[in-house]
Amino acid sequence: VQLQASGGGVVQAGGSLRLSCAASGRTFSNYAMGWFRQAPGKEREFVAAISWTGGSTYYTNSVKGRFTISRDNAENTVYLQMNSLKAEDTAVYYCAASRVLSTRLNQYDYWGQGTQVTVSS
Repeated sequence: VQLQASGGGVVQAGGSLRLSCAASGRTFSNYAMGWFRQAPGKEREFVAAISWTGGSTYYTNSVKGRFTISRDNAENTVYLQMNSLKAEDTAVYYCAASRVLSTRLNQYDYWGQGTQVTVSS
């Protein structure tokens, strides 16, 4: 699976962004999808994940109620809608594909290149 993330940018605190991750190659609908992020000087961390059908989702506590992960299997795309953004959300955001729905980074086999999100306070 090849993954291409997009949609990052600079936004003021309280604003919104929607990230997209377009997949190609193997059958997209066979994979659970996740979003991770990595801030400068920090380890990459889990943000959100969605099952093959979209029926199950997981979120890290710090984004619950603000971020929404969704997918469109017909378009081979997964989204991350980010609302009420905070300065601490600033990071490079990565999408990833896994055979299992997981919050664990090492469960993901395929990774996109990352897109920068900067939230100014």
